[in-house]
Amino acid sequence: MNRKRYLIVTAAGHGTRMGAAVPKQFLEFEGKPVLRRTIERFLSADPNIKIVTVLPSDYLEDWKHICLESNLVIPQNLVPGGITRFHSVKNALERIPDGAIVAIHDGVRPLVSEKLIQRMFDKMDSGVRALIPVIPMVDTLKAVRKVNVDGEEVLETIPDVQIDRSTVYGAQTPQMFYSEEIKAAYGQPYDTSFTDDASVAQKYGIPINYILGERTNIKLTTPEDLRLAECYSRL
Repeated sequence: MNRKRYLIVTAAGHGTRMGAAVPKQFLEFEGKPVLRRTIERFLSADPNIKIVTVLPSDYLEDWKHICLESNLVIPQNLVPGGITRFHSVKNALERIPDGAIVAIHDGVRPLVSEKLIQRMFDKMDSGVRALIPVIPMVDTLKAVRKVNVDGEEVLETIPDVQIDRSTVYGAQTPQMFYSEEIKAAYGQPYDTSFTDDASVAQKYGIPINYILGERTNIKLTTPEDLRLAECYSRL
């Protein structure tokens, strides 16, 4: 029997690099807030998915107002974010029952396709316990480090480090897991090496499977990203 499906949308950041008056998840993208566009992608892929939305604690009421104003009438379990993404996801996982599949997705990746979401859920239904979308690197990679020279921060080569581009992939979201396993993994103490959910799962010993992601599934971080996403959406 297939497990029930849950979505955790992580949107607890304030997005200072975007330089906008409001957090980037609330910026308008093609006539709707970025966060709404993201949620609608998953609802299109599975109208029965259960949604947990993680927000900055000072924007919970704002999001309720935005949903009401824009007639976004879907059940959502709203959760205040923590001091890091790790703590935000941990807060959200408390609302997820055992025995489910949980997809954890960046709220500012509004271009993830329904096709990728469906393919990932299909693989999870087949018995895969953890699934991460990745894309191969196309640029030549250099190992460098920041150093201070006469009070100025510069980059220098790390000697004797060569990176084989063919073995390096970039991780995306959604990242999907058996709920009881990722909840147990998030019971570990916080570690600065936890840069995504897969890194938390790996440290706990959960075997990770990979699927080819999408170049267009970009994370909106800067104003340039937003303009690029607008171009992608017209393709």
